[in-house]
Amino acid sequence: MGNCLASIPTHEPHSNNINNPPHYSSSGSSTSYNDESKKVESSTTDDITSSRGISHRTSASEVSSLGGSFGGSIITHSGQILETPNLRVFSLAGLKVATKNFKADAMLGEGGFGKVYKGWLDHRTLSPVKAGSGMVVAVKRLNTESVQGFQEWKSEVSFLGRVSHPNLVKLLGYCREADELLLVYEFMPKGSLETHLFRRNSSTEPISWNTRLKIAIDAARGLAFLHTSEKQVIYRDFKASNILLDGNYNAKISDFGLAKLGPIGGESHVSTRIMGTYGYAAPEYIATGHLYVKSDVYGFGVVLLEMLTGLRALDTKRPTNQQNLVEWKRHYLSDKKNIHKNIMDPRLEGQYPLKAAIQAAQLTLNCLQSVHRNRPSMNEVLKSLEAIAAIKHRTKKKPANKLN
Repeated sequence: MGNCLASIPTHEPHSNNINNPPHYSSSGSSTSYNDESKKVESSTTDDITSSRGISHRTSASEVSSLGGSFGGSIITHSGQILETPNLRVFSLAGLKVATKNFKADAMLGEGGFGKVYKGWLDHRTLSPVKAGSGMVVAVKRLNTESVQGFQEWKSEVSFLGRVSHPNLVKLLGYCREADELLLVYEFMPKGSLETHLFRRNSSTEPISWNTRLKIAIDAARGLAFLHTSEKQVIYRDFKASNILLDGNYNAKISDFGLAKLGPIGGESHVSTRIMGTYGYAAPEYIATGHLYVKSDVYGFGVVLLEMLTGLRALDTKRPTNQQNLVEWKRHYLSDKKNIHKNIMDPRLEGQYPLKAAIQAAQLTLNCLQSVHRNRPSMNEVLKSLEAIAAIKHRTKKKPANKLN
C-alpha cells in the first residue's frame, strides 16, 4: 500500500522482484495511492492471508487482537501508543452514503491495494453524511484481487489504529463486512511529498528550501516517535509517496501496512521476508532479511537525497549509471565545493544557505551508511535537521548606485 490521500496517479507496471525494479517516469506522476507496484518482496509467502470469503462484520474487540501487542498504553514524544486500537467501526452502507456509492467522480486515486475515494463524515459524531456536508475524509477500499491486501489491512489497523502523533496520519476507522475491507483516514489536501517533488507542472511552484526542511523535520519526528516507543516500531517503507501534507505543508507519515514491531529479548534485528520499495530499502535488509531499527534511517536518507536533488530514487529513463540515485550521487555528497552543481535541485535557484546545504548533504550521507550501526538514530537526525533549519540565508545586497 502506498499513500492514500494525494492527487490522482498514473498507473505503473507491477514488479515483485528486487532484482527486476519497476519503471519510473521522471516526466509523469507516479502512483500516490496504495502503490504496490514499486514494492518488492521475497518469494516466501508466510503470514499471507486472503481477504476472500470474509462474511461477517469485525467488532472492535476482534480488531484489538490483530497483530502484536504494544504492551500497554504509552505516552512519549508528544504522541501516544494505545494498548488496543481506538477506531470507529463503519458499516458498508454508511460508507456508500459518504462516498456517493463509490462513484467514479469521488475517486481520488488507485493503486495495488485498491481505490481511494473522497468521503464525508459529520464533524462531531463521525457518522457518514451526504457528499459536501461535513468534513472530508479518504476512504480506502480493498481490491479483492490483491494477494497482500488483507495482511496489510490488518497491519494498518493494528499499528496506525493504536498510535496518535501530530506527524502520523490519523486512521479514523475501518469496515470489514461481507467481502469488503475498507479504511477511513483524515484527508490531507496537499497530497504527497512525491507529487510536489517530482511532478513537472507549470502551474505548480517547486517547494522552497524552508518548506523541504519543515517536511523533513516533521517526518523525522514521526519516525523518532515510532523508534523510541517502549515496543519499537520499524516502519519499513519510508518513501516520498508515504509522506502526506496538510493545507499548511505539515507532514505526516502514512501507510503502516508493512510496519513491524522491533526486536525483543536483546536481539538486534527482526528476521522477516523482504518487503519494501526498490530504491529505498536498506542494503542489509535486501541481502539478509534482517530488519533493524536503523533500516528506516537508510530510507529516510534516500528521501533526504530526493529532497536535495529533486530527483527520484529510481528512474529507468535516466542513463544506466544514473538510474539508482544513491549509487549515482552518494560520492558527491561529501564534495563541499560542488554541492550546488552536483547535488542541489536547480529549481531552488540557489535560494538556500550554502552552509545548510553542505550540512544537509553530510547528514544524508550519514543516513546512507552501508553498515546499519554507523547510521545516526532518528533522534540524532531530528536534532541535526533542526540545527540546519536554524541557519539563515544571507542575500547579497546590491551595491548602491553611485552618483557621478
